[in-house]
Amino acid sequence: MKQVKILWLVAALFCATTAFGKDIKTVVFKTTPEMHCNNCETKIKNNLRFEKGVKEIVTDLGDKTVTVKYDADKTTVEALIKGFAKIKYSAVLVTEKKRGRKKYLSRKDYLPRGNGRVLYSFQVRFRKLFDR
Repeated sequence: MKQVKILWLVAALFCATTAFGKDIKTVVFKTTPEMHCNNCETKIKNNLRFEKGVKEIVTDLGDKTVTVKYDADKTTVEALIKGFAKIKYSAVLVTEKKRGRKKYLSRKDYLPRGNGRVLYSFQVRFRKLFDR
């Protein structure tokens, strides 16, 4: 009987811990002055990692963006921006552009159209999809 009670207690604790999981969020920033070298990247990573709740920092020199994964229960976006200000960078939140709806080839595009024009039809449709 004791083992059953202990088993129920362990199961209840497991359910409670999964119900109160961490709220991990991801945010993308652009900085001013812009990151243009490895030293800028290292400076941001080494100083921002000490902000409370920061889990992961990924920098991209090509896009000049900083992606931060953080625990929303411990910190906010405003606190992260203040963390950038401590190292004399101003950070702006990046909003991603919504892309248009993808067009898919319909079944009729794969059906033969006589005299071997299936391949030509497919090439024309393929070009229309990716020439944006």
